[in-house]
Amino acid sequence: MRPALKTLSIFLAVFAVLLALHAPLLRLPYFWDETGYYIPAARDFYKAWLLIPKSTLPVGHTPLVMVYLGLAWRLFGFSTVVARTAMTLIAAATVTLVYGLGRRVASAEVAAWSALLLALSPLFFAQNTLAHLDLAAGLFTTLTILFLLENHIWLFALAASLAILSKETSAILLPVAWVFAWRRWRKDAGGRGGQPSNSAALVSPLLPLAAWAVYYHHVTGYWTGNASYLSYNLYSTLSPVRVFLSLLRRLYELFFSGFDWLITAGALAGLWWKRREARNSKLETRNSQPSTSFEFRFSNFDLLAVGLIVVYLLFLSVVGGAILPRYLLAVWPVFFLLAVCWVMRLPRGPARLVLAAAAACFVCAWFINPPYPFPFEDNLAYSDFIKLHEQAARFLQAQPGKPRILTAWPATDELSTPFLGYVHAPLRVVPVQGFTSGDFADVPSESFDLVYLYSRRWEPSANWVTSFPTLLRMQERYFKYHPQAEVETVVNHYHLRLLAEMERRGQWVRIYAHESSSQ
Repeated sequence: MRPALKTLSIFLAVFAVLLALHAPLLRLPYFWDETGYYIPAARDFYKAWLLIPKSTLPVGHTPLVMVYLGLAWRLFGFSTVVARTAMTLIAAATVTLVYGLGRRVASAEVAAWSALLLALSPLFFAQNTLAHLDLAAGLFTTLTILFLLENHIWLFALAASLAILSKETSAILLPVAWVFAWRRWRKDAGGRGGQPSNSAALVSPLLPLAAWAVYYHHVTGYWTGNASYLSYNLYSTLSPVRVFLSLLRRLYELFFSGFDWLITAGALAGLWWKRREARNSKLETRNSQPSTSFEFRFSNFDLLAVGLIVVYLLFLSVVGGAILPRYLLAVWPVFFLLAVCWVMRLPRGPARLVLAAAAACFVCAWFINPPYPFPFEDNLAYSDFIKLHEQAARFLQAQPGKPRILTAWPATDELSTPFLGYVHAPLRVVPVQGFTSGDFADVPSESFDLVYLYSRRWEPSANWVTSFPTLLRMQERYFKYHPQAEVETVVNHYHLRLLAEMERRGQWVRIYAHESSSQ
């Protein structure tokens, strides 16, 4: 079979499997940040060809993913099924690319394990159908690695440009590419003077980013984001203590969370084992010719992947108000391929045992929540959130008299924006900032008829954050963490009575009315 046809066959098979696994999720309404920016922005392109949205506050993101979704809707109709299928297509392409890159840098077995573990990892699996930017950034970032290794510099420039147009922060891959290309050129040139002939291609991905910045500034008056966006994601993050704590969290998210610690431990063991073999080989061949001795070396892929991971970890520790694991999806594919390459330096039996255990644990982690607050989008907990809010929306739509509903985002958008998939017509919403005690302080009881409370974050009974006072103080000071107000506190403050209560795997919704209300 021809290589191109074989690759297409693998891609179609992966796409079919992922689509089948996600079939129950394809019709779910939109979730959290999808409702706040990505879907409204994509819809603006779909409806009016707008690259910068008007129906939601622009935040400066480069537009490729929103353009992609808008075109998908134009071709196949405006629906959540089309949007989620389109995102699954990107996920399938990423898994297929990891397999191809694995064949290029290692072996068929390494490639297969890397693709399988990437596809099963809870964060990647959950993000398969969600309309975020990071999945596409991961696809094109991985493609840049392949083209760099193949020395196809202009194809690298194209892939890097697509990565940047998917998410502007992908520009941080360029310094890693420049160092790698300069190092290879110095080696090939043998120390001779001059400069690489492909310098223009290496810097050309900055051109679409510059063009977007100029266009965005022309339309909005900002080079990126907006005043509140920049304050939250940049100016408020520059405390050295916060940067250090953010780095610790990023290290945990990449190397330990979601059972990643299994392949991290296996990879470290693989490195130790290979170095041990190299040391023993040198001792055995000390008196023989140097050419017969075994030496441990890092490959070009190892250097590229490690460089990219380090740069991303450092960058995402400095910027970003929200420490969301999905921001690491840009390096998720190369991390899994690198880790599997290193695990496979162990003897074959233990290596396969580690990888099989990781695969089984990853599937369990689709449904197992950690003992600390985490974004619901990190595993299938997001689907429980959506289903609960669908149920709540149906109940609220059935209430007579068009009551005013006090609640917090994203429920405010869910109830007021029909195209998000929760309601048939807009309901009357009274927004509150959040569900902490301070958020209700200035909200008079006469301003609303119903209160719609829900679990905005995962708050287990044995919460690691609240169990340790020092950890809690750090989270409150540097990451604006505040536990939700006790429901009883809100009920007593406003003299409420319970109308409806819904729960699903530790998440909950409660809807209240005033005690004096006849509803």
